[in-house]
Amino acid sequence: MQTEELLQLINKVQHFKCEFQTIEVKAAEMGCPTRLYDSLSSFSNQDEGGIIIFGLDERKAFEAVGVYDIQDLQHKVAEQCKQMEPEVRPLFTVAELQGRFVVSAEIPSVEADLRPVYYKGAGRQRGSYVRVGESDELMNDYEIYSYDAFRRRIRDDIRIVAGAKVNQLREEDLKKYLKELKETSANLSNSSTDDEIMELMGITCDGNPTMAAVLAFGKYPQAYFPMLGVTAVVIPGTKIGDTGADDERFIANQRINGTIGEMLDGAVEFVRRNSRVKTVIDENGKRKDKPEFPIKAVREVILNALLHRDYSIHTEGSPVTICMFSDRMEVTSKGGLYGRISVKQLGKVHAEIRNTTLAGILEIMHVSENRYSGIPTIFNEMEAAGLPAPEFLARGGEFKVILRNNIEREVSVENMETESIETKKNNRSREERLLDFCKTPRSREEITEFMGFSRYYVMEKIVKPLLESGQLEMTIPDKPKSKKQRYVRK
Repeated sequence: MQTEELLQLINKVQHFKCEFQTIEVKAAEMGCPTRLYDSLSSFSNQDEGGIIIFGLDERKAFEAVGVYDIQDLQHKVAEQCKQMEPEVRPLFTVAELQGRFVVSAEIPSVEADLRPVYYKGAGRQRGSYVRVGESDELMNDYEIYSYDAFRRRIRDDIRIVAGAKVNQLREEDLKKYLKELKETSANLSNSSTDDEIMELMGITCDGNPTMAAVLAFGKYPQAYFPMLGVTAVVIPGTKIGDTGADDERFIANQRINGTIGEMLDGAVEFVRRNSRVKTVIDENGKRKDKPEFPIKAVREVILNALLHRDYSIHTEGSPVTICMFSDRMEVTSKGGLYGRISVKQLGKVHAEIRNTTLAGILEIMHVSENRYSGIPTIFNEMEAAGLPAPEFLARGGEFKVILRNNIEREVSVENMETESIETKKNNRSREERLLDFCKTPRSREEITEFMGFSRYYVMEKIVKPLLESGQLEMTIPDKPKSKKQRYVRK
């Protein structure tokens, strides 16, 4: 990092008066902080890496207070970096600001097959951290497992399903699969029996059906995995908890079970059935129905969620979820991005496949193309429909796709003034609702869930102004970042 870049980052922090996903601030005026392990771990474990800036004091509105000793600080930070596994190698930059020296330590990201980076003194389970907004949080067991699964190439889709028998698979579907496979693979058709082919292709393992076989051919997969289905709801508002005119929480609520193909068809039909349809007049004067979301994009989103989700024992209790709000649709599945790919690379590079056997089966059965065309199709369909680009989020061991219906942009000119007034009313009322909610002390997580926005937005745009105005107060004011911190109405 150049000195000018460091000064720009400092200006950004002081302007917004907060830390960020990739920026952590430490005072270091009286000495080197003795516990940097959580930030070293969390920054190393995210694709963007991170930067620790020493010499700014958060308690003094991020004023530049300088560091006690540049050389000793760098030495002690480097020593803490050596206590990480694998070892972290920081890059230091020094800048002078208002007559005081400020030091930054750039913490590089590590490859996915080397994660999680953790503090050796605490061990992998208690020393691995993930960055969430401006805080470092301990990784849960599943997040750690997901890295281990990639590094060790654990194939959960070919694990044996306890209690399942081959005669419980759909015979006609299995015959169709084997026929299609033989037609495309001469070696298999000429020299192998059906039983041998099923073993080779991961349908069976030692004669027992695998997870992939049950999901693709099972008469009722949920007999073994009751929660491995799809739950779909329609919310009468923009966040969970909103209610309709009759105080209903859901306009529609359905659990969709069956094989991957059946769940895909059922989920797409649910979205189609519960989507608003707009009638438009084309250039030839003909009426045409325009669905709220392009169905091709919807199908690809749901297919990706079912095909690429995590099917390990850690996620057996988590279904794929579809939430249709008034302004968007969200599809969430267990299992973050697999391998070395980042969210920014989706649709641009070929991603590694988590469930290779299941993907192969669905390709032969013509459910999935398996040609890395899914994400580009979603982008293209949303663009062709005049809708915002899809949004992808990978955090906390989950992957979420958001499709927005462009409802704000479709407000007519005549209604813009009314819309603006209504928006202002809503903006005023959200603070009032939060103050009522905080009559009982609430945590950051509780407040974020209640408000329905991102944690950063809630804390910066809603909670912080209420704190500054004195309407809210912290229960532990001398430790603003404490995990035990609660916010209560004064």
